[in-house]
This record gives sequence, structure tokens and C-alpha cells, in this order.
Amino acid sequence: MFDIRSVTPDDIADVAAIYNHYVAHATCTFATEPEPDAYWQAWLAEHRGPHPAIVAAAGGRAIGWGTLSRWNSRCAYRRSVEDSVYVHPEQHRRGVGAALLGALVEAARQHGHRNVIAQIADHQPASERLHERFGFRRVGCLERVGHKFDRWIDVVIWQLRLDGDDQR
Repeated sequence: MFDIRSVTPDDIADVAAIYNHYVAHATCTFATEPEPDAYWQAWLAEHRGPHPAIVAAAGGRAIGWGTLSRWNSRCAYRRSVEDSVYVHPEQHRRGVGAALLGALVEAARQHGHRNVIAQIADHQPASERLHERFGFRRVGCLERVGHKFDRWIDVVIWQLRLDGDDQR
């Protein structure tokens, strides 16, 4: 079992370790080097209020984390956010990612956001299925926009509209 709660400064080492695993071994992030401690302090400071950072915690450790971030810095995009979810590799297929994404979608609703956007690199089936389960729709693909591990990578864009209006 695990609890979902806000990230605290005590979680930063676990959050960074989970992320750095994916930096070194996966294409779900386009970072190619681990982020320094100063990055994580700034990251925590900017993920408050309408852009929360949360963890799934078990046994006093973060086993996964997620955020809502500004999707774009232009003012007119202020009600659209991007989700990020990272789960410790030993905790896959235990409901951690679903619990985190569900909490993020609820937080987006509570903060009055209209859209949650997921940018899923490299056509990752598990991440795509997770987002589809929560009602996200695939709305586009940016082809060969990232380069990591000596290859070009697509980014698929998924969108969850929270406004309930299906008119385009």
C-alpha cells in the first residue's frame, strides 16, 4: 500500500533518484544528464498551488511522483497544464502510476484548469494506455523532435479536456 501526498523537501532525494534512472535508461524524458540539487530545489518551489508536485509514498520513501506543470509560459495557456508521472522501476504494475495520474487529474479540476496535456515520447504503450484510461485522447504527433541514445524520437500529444464541452 502507498499514500498519495504533496512532495516535501525530504522527498527530493527519492524523486531525483527515480527521475535519474529514466534519464540514464529511457526515452520518457529528454534529459540526458542528471539534474543538480539546485534544479530540484527550484522544481519544488515552482510546483505549488495550481501546479502541484505529489508523491506515492510507502515505508517512508517516495516510490513514484507526478506533477502538473505549466504547459506553455504564454498567458493565454494558463489554464492548460502538462502532467508528468514517474514510477520507481521496481514498482511498475502496482497501480502507482494510475493513483498519481488520478490525483493529478482531480487537482487539475480543483484548480480550474481546462486541459491536461501529456507529451509521451517514443510511443510508450503503458503510458499511452494509462492516459487513455483516464479519458485522454491522442491529438497529434511531433515526429523525430528529440534525439537520445543515438536515435530520433517522436512525441505523441495526448489531451484531456476538463471543460466537458466536446465542441471544437
